[in-house]
Amino acid sequence: MMPSSPQWKAYRKMEPDHGTQKKGTLCQKLSKYAVIFLFLAVFGLIFLLRNVNTAENWNCHTVSALDQHQSRIQSKLPTFHNHTFCAHLGQKPSPEELELEERYLLDSIAWPGPPPRSSPVALNQTSDPVHSLFTLPIKEGREWHVGDQLEALVQMHDFQGRPKIYGGDFLLARLHSPELGAGVAGKVLDHRNGSYSALFPLLWEGSAQVEVTLVHSSEAVAVLRRLREEQPQRVFYKSLFRSGSHSETTVCNMCLPPDQKLQCNYTDLSTGEPWYCYKPKVLGCDTRINHATGGYVKNLLTSKEAPLFQSDVNIKVHIHASGPDRINVLPPRKDRAEVESSVKPEAIQHAPSGYYYKDSWRSLNGVTMRQFNESSAITQCLKDKVIYMNGDSTVRQWFEHLLAFVPELKQFNLHSPKKIGPFMAVDSTHNILLKYRCHGPPIRFSAVIANEFRYISNELDGLSGGPNTVAVLSIWAHFSTYPVEVYIRRLRHIRRAVLRLLDRAPGTIIVIRSANLRALDPEVSLYDSDWYSLQLDEVLRAMFKGLNVLLVDAWQMTLAHRLPHDLHPPPAIIKNMIDMLLSHVCQKSHQ
Repeated sequence: MMPSSPQWKAYRKMEPDHGTQKKGTLCQKLSKYAVIFLFLAVFGLIFLLRNVNTAENWNCHTVSALDQHQSRIQSKLPTFHNHTFCAHLGQKPSPEELELEERYLLDSIAWPGPPPRSSPVALNQTSDPVHSLFTLPIKEGREWHVGDQLEALVQMHDFQGRPKIYGGDFLLARLHSPELGAGVAGKVLDHRNGSYSALFPLLWEGSAQVEVTLVHSSEAVAVLRRLREEQPQRVFYKSLFRSGSHSETTVCNMCLPPDQKLQCNYTDLSTGEPWYCYKPKVLGCDTRINHATGGYVKNLLTSKEAPLFQSDVNIKVHIHASGPDRINVLPPRKDRAEVESSVKPEAIQHAPSGYYYKDSWRSLNGVTMRQFNESSAITQCLKDKVIYMNGDSTVRQWFEHLLAFVPELKQFNLHSPKKIGPFMAVDSTHNILLKYRCHGPPIRFSAVIANEFRYISNELDGLSGGPNTVAVLSIWAHFSTYPVEVYIRRLRHIRRAVLRLLDRAPGTIIVIRSANLRALDPEVSLYDSDWYSLQLDEVLRAMFKGLNVLLVDAWQMTLAHRLPHDLHPPPAIIKNMIDMLLSHVCQKSHQ
């Protein structure tokens, strides 16, 4: 303990003044000082150990993610509290700082729209995938090598064949090879003049074919944005209240119009996450039994807006190439400097997280991928592990996959509703515990028992954690109808809980599953469009960037694969996701 430390000063203040000291035996004096010195020595040791541990983990997981946002955008966000800080030592971010973070996140997902008009746009003036084209820069004698970047130029036209002169279309792009079982997601850049660039890294030898898809026109995206801001209650919920033989059902949501009706407040006391139900006419608020999806508000579109959402016309329709749509990729060049100089900065900033080859996902984010084709390999990887899965039905798929693939995992009968949960499975031989629970509202499940609801942040706070604990999180699909601020607030609570967990148990393995693409039709688009999911997905990535967590990139894994998009991806894709999860868990277990 240094003489200048606060503990030393406190000790000096506690020393007696020998000039005024009362008489007593030498043993009494020594006993008195011994107790004081022992107390201060123990306190100092605890202080020292705590700070050593803090220093060791400074850059791993105790630094606030908000500070990490600031380090990436220092020119936009000021550094507060003078320095980055440990979550358990520094002050909480102020409302002003949280507002800055929210503003940055919203700015990062800002989407260009069509120019303002005095009257609604007609269908023939909107983006038409049939008249639109993309071209590849193929020149005679040009060679393509692994490590190069391919750029496809997309030019959008309207239904009358006229070039579009503004951006905002929602396009997807992928490079794939059916023969090789290969595929990688492309990055689309909007030049805001009707033209777009689709950038692809060349990662395998052989054939590579470009595919560009119009998901929604810019005019349709403008409608989706309006619905999100003006009709956040277009999916509504209900709860059953019951006492004795009397029961009532009322409407519930995050926010309810007053309508001169009394409301029951079910706001979570820990997180402050709001949830309300209209109060039953007779019964009290404490008689609530369950939660369920109530329904979908219909007739959301005007007669001019409805044609913007047509299957096989302007929802997820391929754009054809003007000329060849594929190239042949040769082995890597010997002169790597030439390759590096040809790569655009945009491609580096938006590098893919991985790609498929022979239908197996090859991660590019540091995870050494393994194939878990035998159940015995999975049990060895998960031996002595407790795996908590919290979230929506897309992570419930992971629970179901492991349960079906590993016969040693035996599911306990908790008498939970099918497809709802909570669920639990145990492998007593290998000491494996697997649990699933859905996240708190909003969630579009049927008949969830009210007292079974758990918010993810509260669940994380209840974990002891450690190297044998795996927490898997997935939360996105049920927030598509709300303003993005609602999702930011929920993720902020989860991020804080993640930081607390990693602070008290640094070895805890945390895995976050991102959003994925899904099949769309005119009706589904209005509530669960991929455009909504993309916006949430980008916020999710920004919120957890830099933390000691693994992001399983379901977005790119579904975009790059040859199989059709589905809210619940097919088994071939789920298997690759599970392989990535297990590869990460095994890798961490042996470090």
